[in-house]
Amino acid sequence: MLLVIDVGNSNTVVGLYEGEELLNHWRVRTVADHTIDEYGMLILNLYRTSKVGSKTINNIIISCVVPSMLNILEPLCKKYFHVTPLIVGPGIRTGMPIYYDNPKEVGADRVVNAVAGHEKYKGDLIIVDFGTATTFDFITKKGEYMGGCIAPGVVIASHALFEKASKLPPVELSRPKSVVAKDTVSSMQAGIMFGYAGLVDGIVDRIKKETKTESTVIATGGLAEVIAPETRTIDFVDEMLTLEGLRIIFLRNK
Repeated sequence: MLLVIDVGNSNTVVGLYEGEELLNHWRVRTVADHTIDEYGMLILNLYRTSKVGSKTINNIIISCVVPSMLNILEPLCKKYFHVTPLIVGPGIRTGMPIYYDNPKEVGADRVVNAVAGHEKYKGDLIIVDFGTATTFDFITKKGEYMGGCIAPGVVIASHALFEKASKLPPVELSRPKSVVAKDTVSSMQAGIMFGYAGLVDGIVDRIKKETKTESTVIATGGLAEVIAPETRTIDFVDEMLTLEGLRIIFLRNK
């Protein structure tokens, strides 16, 4: 059994694989000031209450964009699962050349997504990850990571709107009936939802033009299914892309 852990700035996603099959997965908040035992009991309880909780976890791989979380997760894996985890970072074998000025600057999640995307979809790819930040990455059909761009995430932008504008309330991220809205909440929803759809389409169009490709566009991340239907450029939504990438990288380093 392989436990895969993807630590993002807002959420941590945990998956459980047997061979190529994803048996179960969970999404929890990333809380950097939790103790080793708090996180250990949380993950252990999720695992034990699953249908496969009687099976043994033999291996663990972690991708993490919150460095302080590794100080929790590494000892947690040893204490609760008796496993030394594989950490996605410099020196790990990904099977993918990274053409970034400083490859060490590329977030582990972006590399993992790129590996999974190329393995699963082939061809030229643009991967859009809707996380705390919204990232765009271009991967060639040869399996080369070429770079990309980073924009503020949907939730960050939404929070900034009501935090900085005193008369605007917090709103749920859902599709309004019309872009010409008739009330404040719907107006904010229209601006956020359709605005982000426009941002995605605009950046994807620019990447395709600059790279002279008709890349397949894959969306992943917690809000992918919310934003993707409002775009015209996203071809597929694959929420488990990062977990699949972790599984593939683990096998390449086994």
